[in-house]
Amino acid sequence: MKICLYGAASRNIDKSFTDECYKLGAEIAKKGHTLIFGGGDTGIMGAVSQGVIDNNGKTVGIAPEWIDDFEKLSPNCSEFIYVDSMDERKNLFLEKSDAFIIAPGGIGTLDELFEILTLKKLKKHDKEIIIFNLNSYYDKMIGMLNEMDEKKFLNTKFELFKIADTVDDVLNYLE
Repeated sequence: MKICLYGAASRNIDKSFTDECYKLGAEIAKKGHTLIFGGGDTGIMGAVSQGVIDNNGKTVGIAPEWIDDFEKLSPNCSEFIYVDSMDERKNLFLEKSDAFIIAPGGIGTLDELFEILTLKKLKKHDKEIIIFNLNSYYDKMIGMLNEMDEKKFLNTKFELFKIADTVDDVLNYLE
């Protein structure tokens, strides 16, 4: 399975997040899955990809060539695809992936999350979306989404995503 991971590239993330995300990457590799991600070498993206790489897994980084002005890119990807824009990057994530894991991240991660959720709601894909709520990171956002649904702003009649609190939960949802 080709699994797309959305997550932070920040170098200043608490080690409890990156340690657990490294384990996620290791398990992705051990299960024989391929990681599709933004190509970052630091933060959550770096931790997951290093877990995959250290366990002989395959990683595919996708990023605009200019992004390395903002974040360090992984030199160890099995494959790296350079694109012209963030939109092209997100389109390739959707095209090349079978499922999505949303790990803790910042505004870029939220942008990716809400686009992939919107496309699923509009029935442009039916791929699994798993919000990795590590250390209760997404509790407030999940509460907001629940309130949107309760007040009929979301109006969904099908499940858009699953919530996983542990690496094991993430993997169980994927399988």
